[in-house]
Amino acid sequence: MAKPDRVASAIPCYSERGHGDTMKLWTSRLLSSTLLISSSTAAIAQREPIEQQLSFAPYHSTGIYDVGEKVGWVVTPGPVAPKYLYKWTIRRNNAVPLKEGKLDLSSGKDAIEVTTDQPEMIYVAVEPYASLDTQSATAFVGGNTGRNNGLYAVGAAVSPTKLAPSTPRPTDFDAFWAAKLSEQAKIPINAELTPIETDVAGVKLSVFTLDALGSKAHGYLARPDHDGKFPAVIQLQYAGVYALNAHADAQRAAEGWLVINVDSHDKSPAEPSGNVPRNYAELGNTDREKSYFLDMYLRDSRALDYLLTRPDWDGKTLVLMGGSMGGQQSLVLAGLRPEKITAVLTCVAAGADANGDLHGRKAGYPNWNSKDAAVMKTSLYFDTVNFASRIKAPVLAGMGFIDTISPPAGVWTALNQISTPTEPLPMIESEHDNLTPQKGRSCPARTREVLNELVHGGEFKPNGIRPVAAVGTDSK
Repeated sequence: MAKPDRVASAIPCYSERGHGDTMKLWTSRLLSSTLLISSSTAAIAQREPIEQQLSFAPYHSTGIYDVGEKVGWVVTPGPVAPKYLYKWTIRRNNAVPLKEGKLDLSSGKDAIEVTTDQPEMIYVAVEPYASLDTQSATAFVGGNTGRNNGLYAVGAAVSPTKLAPSTPRPTDFDAFWAAKLSEQAKIPINAELTPIETDVAGVKLSVFTLDALGSKAHGYLARPDHDGKFPAVIQLQYAGVYALNAHADAQRAAEGWLVINVDSHDKSPAEPSGNVPRNYAELGNTDREKSYFLDMYLRDSRALDYLLTRPDWDGKTLVLMGGSMGGQQSLVLAGLRPEKITAVLTCVAAGADANGDLHGRKAGYPNWNSKDAAVMKTSLYFDTVNFASRIKAPVLAGMGFIDTISPPAGVWTALNQISTPTEPLPMIESEHDNLTPQKGRSCPARTREVLNELVHGGEFKPNGIRPVAAVGTDSK
């Protein structure tokens, strides 16, 4: 999640699943200031590179194949001479094993390949199992998944535009959300703005608080410090509990934007914790009336309500943007309130395919408990896939082909429900962007291109699939 325009996103504060294991990443680390957040981001972006003992050249440099076509990679020793013996497992949607084997690099290269018979995402886990020196397991290092534990992964898409939802949309989905929005509409917004100082010239910055159904929405509002009407952007936040980056909001406002940065929680955006439980994503997950995401989504909608009342919005351009859980909220809000949204810009959006574990697809954040029927039923009311068909704005969606936090099968499934133009941005060598930030640069870069076009009065016109190709050939 390391993005210059939302600096704190380099800090992972959520459960993560990788290579079949569930890990906890830094859940107790909360940053107390924007300075610390910025410093931590810089440390991640500039960390020592993890050694790679293996290199992978895909048969198709785009990583995209048709059903029935051979999917594969030529494997060669990486920049660092291999120290271990490796085995590999090919999995459909990182869930269903299709094939396994061991690498034999004695001739200088080997191949991993499979032919598939349906639309799917292919995930290949490559794991060391012994040292070349001792023929026994050791503390492995290296890898390309951002963990320096010896693990590698490669991914591919097979006819991804044909991926369909794994579970039917609830028949009362629209009615449920219409009722919630109707209830919230009866509550006055009661906006409270508190001006605060900023070192960014030509910008006004404030903290806002709004009344919502069952909670209050909080965040930062930034705008150019002169009369006029401005294009607007609503920034939604990635997972975790932390202080928001007011400086980044002010910088964006200096470019000409009216900015609303919404905290995901009912707390001051300046507070790093706000007494929010670390396991908030699990709260109320057996009941759609009590799910933590119910109030979160309603707070996002209330922030949009408030923006639409502001006379300094130009009435034309309204962008939703975010990464990971921020991408999740962006897709949800675009589907929940499609009438005024003009562009949706997301990177590695979470929250899709919540029932995937029951249907041969590895689900990601918020890691709903697939063994609990009530949780699975509840999750469908908060799944981005079920909001996607309601979206009327063009959508950019960056996805990592080896992402285990926001699995690409779910992201692509959500996109396939959208009737308006979309721009999938496959990053075929990227895990979640906080783990492999160098491999995920193309999404924030493309986001900045689109924002620059929009702030100058242009229009976001998706260009279809824009794969970020890996080094390789287009043939076996």
